[in-house]
Amino acid sequence: MYTKESLMQQLEQLGLDRQGTLLMHSSMKSLGDVEGGADTVLDACSDYMKDGLLVLPTHTWSTINADNPMFHVENSVCCVGILPELFRKRPGVVRSWHPTHSVAALGRDAEAFTKDDHLFDTPCARGSAWGKLLDRKATILLVGVDLKRNTFIHGVEEWVDIPGRMTDEHEMLYTILPDGSEISVPSRRHCGLPWSEHFWKVDEVLVREGAMRKGQLGDAVVRVCDAAKTSEVITELLKDNPDLFSDNEPFYSPKYEADLVGMSHEAYLRKEVRYKQQLELLIAEKQVVEGER
Repeated sequence: MYTKESLMQQLEQLGLDRQGTLLMHSSMKSLGDVEGGADTVLDACSDYMKDGLLVLPTHTWSTINADNPMFHVENSVCCVGILPELFRKRPGVVRSWHPTHSVAALGRDAEAFTKDDHLFDTPCARGSAWGKLLDRKATILLVGVDLKRNTFIHGVEEWVDIPGRMTDEHEMLYTILPDGSEISVPSRRHCGLPWSEHFWKVDEVLVREGAMRKGQLGDAVVRVCDAAKTSEVITELLKDNPDLFSDNEPFYSPKYEADLVGMSHEAYLRKEVRYKQQLELLIAEKQVVEGER
């Protein structure tokens, strides 16, 4: 069973900058048995990043829409897991005011980082918190989830201005502040194909280019993404091929070796399973050595 201390040791082993900016997407169940559950995970991350800035997505895109247009900063439940939902309620955590793609932040400059997201009419505008990740050379930690859950890539698509990603029309949404004030936020939304389901295609390229590495937190496979390098690599790929994420077909590029990037989605999933099995074996061996089994 993992403890706050053992999780913090793993965060250290991942080489995360304690004084930097860390955004975490997560699957709590992927972490395995944690003493104290989700709160312990948040305690570990918060303490590790106490001299920096910890950010979690608190999206509400699945519930806030034209039929249900009121986003309550203080009360609207997020749709991206238990860790963000608990995190947003913690003392000192600041939530941004974007009605569908808010984030919550704790630590240095949390107010400045979350400020003014509601002034943009798109989900991941360059001037929003998602663009600030690039400015801050942030780290994006994917815990038990893969690139398909990396919202930052939606931001890169938006900044490169890939067509067909968002509605042309606006829908009127409203942000309700804790004091009851109401702010009108005309918003364009993601539309079309499930683009993010195709983000897996650049997994190996990001590793090869040094923009991403893999590791472990709890029982989970994690991806550690350098926001600046990730943006640089994906921007170049999208400029060469704006339709890169339009399907689940293998991705080929003359710049990269075919055996690294030219795999089917099924082959990618099999590779993920093998990596997970290898990690589970290493965990079991470590437990035997330490007398836990």
